[in-house]
Amino acid sequence: MRKKVAVVMGGYSSEYGISIKSGKVVCEHLNKTLYEVFPIHILADKWIYIAEDKIEYTIDKSDFSVCVNKKKIIFDVVFNAIHGHPGEDGVLIAYFELLGIAHTSDTSYKMGLTFNKRDCLSVIDTYGIAHAISYYLNKGVVIDTKEIVKKVGLPCFVKANRAGSSYGISKVYKEDELKVAIEHSYKEDDEVLIEEFLDGVELSVGVITYKDKVKVLPITEIVSENDYFDFEAKYLGKSQEVTPARITRKQEKQVVEIAEKVYKILRLKGISRAEYIFKNGIPYFVEINTVPGLTEESILPQQAKKANISLEDLFGSMVENALLNV
Repeated sequence: MRKKVAVVMGGYSSEYGISIKSGKVVCEHLNKTLYEVFPIHILADKWIYIAEDKIEYTIDKSDFSVCVNKKKIIFDVVFNAIHGHPGEDGVLIAYFELLGIAHTSDTSYKMGLTFNKRDCLSVIDTYGIAHAISYYLNKGVVIDTKEIVKKVGLPCFVKANRAGSSYGISKVYKEDELKVAIEHSYKEDDEVLIEEFLDGVELSVGVITYKDKVKVLPITEIVSENDYFDFEAKYLGKSQEVTPARITRKQEKQVVEIAEKVYKILRLKGISRAEYIFKNGIPYFVEINTVPGLTEESILPQQAKKANISLEDLFGSMVENALLNV
């Protein structure tokens, strides 16, 4: 009998549209001989299953089931394709954990930790992983621009602490631009992370648990046509994504070792994609995503393809790992 897979997509954040695209790709590539696939849209105003005939069926939040033609459907496993809140920050995962439903993501705690950039940095810092000098702000505190510049220098990056897809991020060149950039970040989150600018080769590294083993995928070099790897560069074709990256074997070995170490330090499972900047012979950790983009054009699927892993195999492995770890 085919396992019933609920593919959750959407969410409540600015990444809603990207998540819908990821979710649709997952639905398309899951093996239909093994799985009965249900696209579930998790929206701020409704949770619904959208059937092939476009009819919407409301999800019963008491047990995450759905009634179709008077038949109650209980899902065997949830495939999480929600970028941002509430899928990537652990909130929705905690709900599934309470209900005892298998899911493709990590635990709610680790999802929350990795989504919170500054908390994640504080953990890896204790293990000696190199990262940018940073300055933290919470909404409502006095903004001391001179103190910020003294610590991180210029140019610097101002980021919403809990956001993805480059929403709420600015590159700042002058001190008098800082307050505007910080207010821009506060539109996405009430916590802000300000980091020094690292001038070096930008790399994206996928690390996954595939067939029950940790695997580092081929590394991607990011070459943005814009000033940095912003939303346009990520999603509107304003960048080159070169896989495998044009780095030496020694550099590749360094990055692979650091990426696998970070994955294991954080005790992750499933898929992840982390960004590093190679500066002065050292890979600097930037951030990690535990629900990265999953469309055919997204970085991690590109890397999987280079590793001869099809989307069907990648997504199927995620579902099977989830079912094994109920």
